[in-house]
Amino acid sequence: MSTAKPAKTAGTAETTAETTVESPATTESAKASGSSRRPYHHGDLRRAILTAALDAIAVDGPSALSLRDLARRAGVSHAAPAHHFKDRTGLLTAIAAEGFGLLAGAIGEAADLKDAGVRYVRFAREHPAHFQVMFAPELLRDGDLELATARALAADALSHAVSAVPPEGRGPDARLAGVAAWSLAHGFATLLLGHNLDGAVSERDPEEVFRALASMLFQAPAE
Repeated sequence: MSTAKPAKTAGTAETTAETTVESPATTESAKASGSSRRPYHHGDLRRAILTAALDAIAVDGPSALSLRDLARRAGVSHAAPAHHFKDRTGLLTAIAAEGFGLLAGAIGEAADLKDAGVRYVRFAREHPAHFQVMFAPELLRDGDLELATARALAADALSHAVSAVPPEGRGPDARLAGVAAWSLAHGFATLLLGHNLDGAVSERDPEEVFRALASMLFQAPAE
């Protein structure tokens, strides 16, 4: 996205989609009143919209997301979200793609399969809004290249972690072992975020609880 400012033309009433809703006078008024809100500039506008969307999803869920409300939250023109993401589906798809990219990076740094699962759970806890959107295909744009690429990277990272486990520790079918590992990590993370494990986990570290569960599933058979 170019950061060059459009030339001013006399008599032109329109503003670009990048224009913020706060005029210099409004900004000075906000400063005088002690408000910390500031207009976003061209370079960080897309990030500002994504951040506002993630904040809204964390509180109200993705179904309540509104582009007009996001513009208000971010302090930008009502056309700015549509300019960057086209529509609500495009915005949610961008969030999902970002989430899978972050997840792929986290799993890719795992020391072993258990650590990959722990990192999966940690990702869900640290990025609950991403997590909600990533696994809701009905909210996302089918065939989006960025999303498909990020999703494949995350799947490859998990597959690599599973393949590093010796067959005697995971069984002969590596693909089914991957499904088992994903199911365990995803199911645990989902139950945890929904506070369904509050009683079972109690004061224990959820990551340590997950490590114990993973040890029950992936271990060498007794001789």
